Amino acid sequence: MSTLIAIGFKPIKQQPMTLVTKANVTCSHGVEQDFFGRPGKRQVTVMSKEQWLNVCCELDTMLPWTTRRANLLVEGLSFTPAHVGKILEIGDLKLEITGETDPCKKMEISHAGLEAALTPDWRGGVTCRVLNDGVIREGDAVLLIS
Repeated sequence: MSTLIAIGFKPIKQQPMTLVTKANVTCSHGVEQDFFGRPGKRQVTVMSKEQWLNVCCELDTMLPWTTRRANLLVEGLSFTPAHVGKILEIGDLKLEITGETDPCKKMEISHAGLEAALTPDWRGGVTCRVLNDGVIREGDAVLLIS
């Protein structure tokens, strides 16, 4: 069983993440108050705790998951290219997985080697399109639907 274990958003570009225990997620704004939540293929980003721990192990340091700047952190699910087009169901919310969240130069600025460590095996997470409005909460079950 997979679980939503953390929720974050960026209220202002290039500012720290804001963490919440519950969030409204909408088709028009993604995670409510997120700077990047406009409609499109990259409305919400989701990262796997297990894949993040692999990154930290490779870097020999424990970085907070928010260093990656993803919106949602899930446990019990690792992402692969085969997941593109599938639906993530988190509570009543449905997200379509649209692709890989490619690491950028900002990751290297955050920590030396982070960009390269995120590159293999979809460790940086996935991008998603919001299919319906919903409220999500830490602890919600996460289902991957074909």
